[in-house]
Amino acid sequence: MQGEAARVEFLAFLALERRASPLTVEAYGADLSNFLGFITRHQGGEPDLPALGALRAAEFRAWLAHSAADGRGRATRARHVSAVRSFFRFLARRHGVDNPQLALLAAPRPSKPLPKALSPAQALSVARDIGEITDGDLSLRDVALFSLLYGSGLRIAEALALDVRDAPRAGSDTALVVTGKGSKQRIVPVLAAVRNVMEAWLRVHPQGSPAAPLFIGARGGRLDPGVAQRTLRQYRALAGLPEHATPHALRHSFATHLLAGGADLRSIQDLLGHASLSTTQRYTAVDTTQLMDVWRRTHPRG
Repeated sequence: MQGEAARVEFLAFLALERRASPLTVEAYGADLSNFLGFITRHQGGEPDLPALGALRAAEFRAWLAHSAADGRGRATRARHVSAVRSFFRFLARRHGVDNPQLALLAAPRPSKPLPKALSPAQALSVARDIGEITDGDLSLRDVALFSLLYGSGLRIAEALALDVRDAPRAGSDTALVVTGKGSKQRIVPVLAAVRNVMEAWLRVHPQGSPAAPLFIGARGGRLDPGVAQRTLRQYRALAGLPEHATPHALRHSFATHLLAGGADLRSIQDLLGHASLSTTQRYTAVDTTQLMDVWRRTHPRG
């Protein structure tokens, strides 16, 4: 059996026996055409099943390198590898064609998407005006919460884990002690503006006990992150903010705006509680992207 006939048989197996979606069958079919086309050109003729079973790791890597040279991204190449591995598993079960060399092929890791930050005006709008969504005293809670997320770069879970005794107070310069991932603690400074809105919330906090949750829900328990996320979604629609305006986007905005203002990466790493500097370095790409956008929009020859 030739490679193309095996490809057709495999796609029929996917569609009829595995009941894969038409889009999956189409994508795998295109990926395998790409692979078999490369092997055909490389070997000077269409490979049959023994030839496929005899392919070396170097030939698989050459095919991936060729895909990269053609401009295909990491996610696309990772899907190519997945399709070829599924194809060879089918050949091994159905035709006894086993190629252990394929196990030596490492699939490209898709690159992580860049953090999406809000503009300074958008982030300030959230921190200042989100209280418009909630009635009564709880509007002060929301202003305090979202001001803290943007002003100190906390994760939503870190902020909601705070108790009243942890709250930053107006007139005090004591830093906030935050417990992050892996139960690691870090020291986070708090802006005077955040302390002031926090003080306003504490004055109407219905429990007031030092051991009570700092941010409470309507029934008095610790505020659920889903409620905070829903509040921001409602404000996002009201204010015309982009879809990526989420509680975590305020943390991204905190880091991006600090970097744009001249803060060094090591300091931002400590403030965010990142275990690795490489995680923090992603914000340099965000800042560069934003600078390029400004250049394109404002340069006379743009």
